[in-house]
Parts: sequence; C-alpha cells; structure tokens
Amino acid sequence: MDGLQSLGDVTAEIFGLPLEGHSVQESKPLRTEDETQGAPLKPLVFRVDESTPGLVQSVLLERGWDKFDEQRQDVEDWNLYWRSSSFRRAEYVNVKPWQRLNHHPGMTNLTRKDCLAKHLARMRSRYGESLYEFTPLTFIMPTDYTKFVAKYFKEKQDLGTKPSYWICKPAELSRGRGIIIFSDIRDLMFKGTYVVQKYICNPLLVGRYKCDLRIYVCITGFKPLTIYMYQEGLVRFATEKFDLRNLEDYYSHLTNSSINKLGASYQKIKEVVGQGCKWTLSRFFSYLRNWDVDDLLLRQKISHMVILTVLAMAPSVPVAYNCFELFGFDILIDDNLKPWLLEVNYNPALTLDCSTDESVKRSLVHDVIELLYLNGLRSEEKKCGRTSPGNSVVSLARSHQHEFCATPNSSSYASLIEFTTGSKSDPAVQNICPKHTRTSQLREMMSRRDRLLTKEAAKSKPRHKAWHLPRKMVFPYASQSQPHKMKGSVGDLPEVGSTPNDHAGNFVLIFPFNKATFGASRNGLNVKRIIQELQKLMNK
Repeated sequence: MDGLQSLGDVTAEIFGLPLEGHSVQESKPLRTEDETQGAPLKPLVFRVDESTPGLVQSVLLERGWDKFDEQRQDVEDWNLYWRSSSFRRAEYVNVKPWQRLNHHPGMTNLTRKDCLAKHLARMRSRYGESLYEFTPLTFIMPTDYTKFVAKYFKEKQDLGTKPSYWICKPAELSRGRGIIIFSDIRDLMFKGTYVVQKYICNPLLVGRYKCDLRIYVCITGFKPLTIYMYQEGLVRFATEKFDLRNLEDYYSHLTNSSINKLGASYQKIKEVVGQGCKWTLSRFFSYLRNWDVDDLLLRQKISHMVILTVLAMAPSVPVAYNCFELFGFDILIDDNLKPWLLEVNYNPALTLDCSTDESVKRSLVHDVIELLYLNGLRSEEKKCGRTSPGNSVVSLARSHQHEFCATPNSSSYASLIEFTTGSKSDPAVQNICPKHTRTSQLREMMSRRDRLLTKEAAKSKPRHKAWHLPRKMVFPYASQSQPHKMKGSVGDLPEVGSTPNDHAGNFVLIFPFNKATFGASRNGLNVKRIIQELQKLMNK
C-alpha cells in the first residue's frame, strides 16, 4: 500500500484534497487554495430562455444556483442550459466540457409518432413480432392509407356485426390535440402526417375510469448508451367513465391532463379515483397490490419496453457530448395487465396543476440534477488558455434538502470528473481545452488511483453489494413506498469510474444491466448482442 498512499499524498498536495486516512465530512464541499484564503464559494450557473419551465428555474435557485446574466457574465460562464426548444447544431458543436444541454440531437426519431412507428416496425421485422408486441398495429398516413383500408375491411369482414375501433393522432402534436377515435372509416379525417392505430378497447379501469402511466426516463448519454428510469411517476385518469358507445366523449377516452382538467367532473369525487385526475405511480402500484397483482413484474415489463424502444432509434442518433434527455413515456395497461406503449414525449410537462404534480415533478427535477452530478464539483477547465471569470474556484450546488460531497476515492467523484470533461476516448472532446489543466491532471491521477484501489480492495475485502430487492428482478427497479437495497447485475460491471452509477435520487439504472450489455454499447452499439442478452432475461 506504500505506493498507493504516496499517490494519495501527491494528489492531496497538488489539489488541496484530504490525505489518505483523513475523513471528509459529507456536509462540507471540498476546498481549494482560493477558498482557504477567504474566497467565497461561487455557485453553479444555469442558463434559460423563454421556453424554460418555471419549475426548473425554481428548483435550481433552491439548490443555490445562479441564473446566467449575459450582461455581466462571460458568454461561456454557465454550467447547465435547460430549455424546451431544441438546440441548434452550432450550440452542440461549441458546448464546453463544463457545460450540459438538456436536449440531445436526433430525438424526433423517438418522439415524433410517425418516426417512432417506423423504427419500431423495422425492429419488429428484424427481431421478431413477439419482442415488439407492446405497440398497437400502426399505419402512417397518408403513406399507408391503402394498407389501412385493406386491413380495415378485412377485419370488418372477420368480425361481422361486431365493430372495430381505431384512433387517429397527428404525428407532431401533443396533449391530445387533433385526436379522432372512430369505428366507421367514413369518420376518418386527416390533413398532413397522422398515425392510425388499433384502439385498445380493454384498458385496465380503476373505478370504471380509464388511465395511463407517465413514466419518466432520462438518457444521460448514447456513447455508451445509459438509461435511467424514475421510480415515481404519474397516473393520469379520464374524468368520465369509460364507454365505447360514445367515441366522441374525450373525457371518457383520453387521459391527457390538459383535456381532463377542463372537464365538468374534474373536481368531483369519483369512484375510487377521487378528486382531480392524477395519482402518483406508487399509489397506483399499491392499489394493484391490494388486488394481488405482481407490481414488480409489471415494472419489469415496462423496463423491457423502455430499453427496446430506445434501442430502435439509438443507432441513428448523431454523436454529441455533454447532453442528456428527459422523456415522458406514456404507457397504457390493459385488463390482462399487459403494458402498451402509446407515445414518447420530448418535453414532458413540468407544470404544477395539483398537489400530485407538486410532489412528483419537483422531486423529479431535483433528482435529474442529482443524476447529472451537477450538485458536485464544478469543472475548473481553462478556456483556450485562459481562466474565465467565475471559474477560478471549485463550487458546490447546495440542495435545500441535503448536500452532496464527492470524495476523492468514491465512484461518484470519478464519474463526475468524466462528466465535466466529456468522453475520455474521443479526441475531439479532449482537444477542446488545453491538456494541462487542474481537472485533466486530477482525472489522470484519479484513474491511476482507482485502478490501484480496485486491485487492493479485491484482495482485502468482499465486493461491495449494490442495492437489492426482496424478490428476484431482471432490472434494479424498486418501489418508492418500499425502499430496499438493490441487487442486480450492475455490480458485475467493470471497474469504478468507467461505468454509470446504479442510482441517483429516485432514478435507477436500467441500461446497461450487465457486463455484456455495457461492452455492447461502449464502442458503438451492438444492438443484436444487446437484444440477445435481453431475451435471456425475459426468458427467465
């Protein structure tokens, strides 16, 4: 251990970190030379525009961040740019190692209904109907109009007098706008690009009310592909009882909150559902457990669905660094407890319309920041050979709930160093800033240090166990109402600092889920290999 201790002492001496064996108090941020001389900690800086959700700004201010002021701050002196609209290509090209954008390029392949349908159809033909059976039969209009007409009349002939039901949605619109539900083809009307899908006529009803699930998914990178799912979420209810005899009653058939909050029954106390039109996801799963439903199995199926959906478009995503994406997956459960993917939302709504929104969405934004490690050390990279104002000290974003301190020998610290400097292997990212900066020197030392620590730990003590669930699960996905430690294949991933953390706040890593899938997504995306690993788990 002499060499290891010597390396630790050198690290501490150069960067003002604690010596080996000295404790680091978690409630205090790491100090720098500037701060020990009396310089105050400078907060992280977020940038917004007119489209940025007010909740995001509120949460970041709560955490001690500063809002970017272009009048008094350098144009590059910000850490996070969060907005609803997409970024221009130049903004992706010019992003610095210490900065993060909340959108990744190429996401319309997942969030436009027609693009998603095309990608899923391609995956279905390549890997089999059974693997991608979680989407209803879909036709893209006007391209597939002839195919749809043929299918419609064939089904009508097969069913005889029994009606068939279809739903028509605009490819680009959200919040239930422009949707038509029909049984008679003469009621089908569209102008522009639409998708027509088989309408799911047997939804799981709660007190005779239709509902769907809003599942939050955060992708922190595509190289390697890293997917987190939020344990909490929303369940959105229609405000009139489900009735196939009246297809024009949108309050009965659509679960969009933007529609139902305007309905006459929104404020009424409804059977089982109660007042309003939303539950938390944990309340919904608790309700299912009361009916002896295996909620963990259902969560597992949803995890499979999310991974398979992302895999359909991930290979076509342009290369970009320092980006992340928060999605809202809309999932309907039928009365056979089968989950169906309805759509994927590009900007899941962060408005606070009720107390359920407040409890779920505020924590969600906090945990997105936790997930990105933006409440830890700030990059001290020099920009083009100079240090810009506000970047001279290490800073800590303080949470109103707790403070996070990444210690020098923790996996989160190593991940943070990798986050603040972009991809370790990509020369384009490595050349953005001069090599001889304090962050790059520290990253190099931490990499050597972690390798030594990993080897030493393997000799001296058993491997650290990840959080585990009481019942065997394919993915590390725990219920918020019953927190347990997660045990999963995440523990089989390679050494510390090179792999994503298994959880952050209420976010849980669902991909990669073992060493094989990590390797299959690390240098390019080997979709076939990943599908094989996923099928092994599903067959169990």
